[in-house]
Amino acid sequence: MLDEATFSAFRDIGRDLFLRGLVSSHAGNLSVRTGGAIWITRTGAMLGRITRDDVIEVDPVGPDPIDSLASSELTVHRAIYDAIGTGAVVHAHPPYATLLSMLQDELTPIDSEGYYVLGRVHVVNIGTIGTAGLPESARAVSETLKEQRIVLLKGHGSFARGDTLEHAYMPTSSLEASSFYLYHFLGRQGQ
Repeated sequence: MLDEATFSAFRDIGRDLFLRGLVSSHAGNLSVRTGGAIWITRTGAMLGRITRDDVIEVDPVGPDPIDSLASSELTVHRAIYDAIGTGAVVHAHPPYATLLSMLQDELTPIDSEGYYVLGRVHVVNIGTIGTAGLPESARAVSETLKEQRIVLLKGHGSFARGDTLEHAYMPTSSLEASSFYLYHFLGRQGQ
C-alpha cells in the first residue's frame, strides 16, 4: 500500500508541475521506487489533481499484468531505475525547454543558477511524441541520466531523476526557467 508521505509527494509535485505550466492537464508522469516496487501515475492521470487511484504499483522489471494501466512511459521509468537505481523520476513537458530541444542538440543555460544546477542538458533525438516508451528511447534517456540529472527528449519533454520527487522536480523547474531566459536571449541575438 502507498504510504501517506509518498502519496503526498505525488500530489504536491503533480500540482506544482501543473501550476508552473510544466505539464498540460493530462500530460507528464511521476514515479517512485520503494523497496521491490515502482509506484507510477496511471495513464491519463491529471497531475494537478492526483488521487490515490491515480498512483499504481508495478513490478520494477515487468512485464506486469497492471502495466497497461500505468503511464505509457513506464518503459523509460523502468530503464532509468535499472540503470541508475535512483529513487524518483519526473517526466514533464516544459514548453520553452521542449521548444529549444527542437532547435539544439544541447542546452547550456546562460543564467548562473541554471548553469550551476544543470550544467549542460543533452537532447536525445530518438522517437517523437507518443513513442517515448520505445526501448531505444528508454535506453538513450537512461544512459544520459547516468551523467546528468535531467535530459530532454527532442520535441517531447524532460526526464529528471532524484532521490525523491522533490529532488527530481528541482532540475525540471530550473530547466524551464533557464530555457525561458535562453529562448529570449537567442531571440534578441537574431534581431
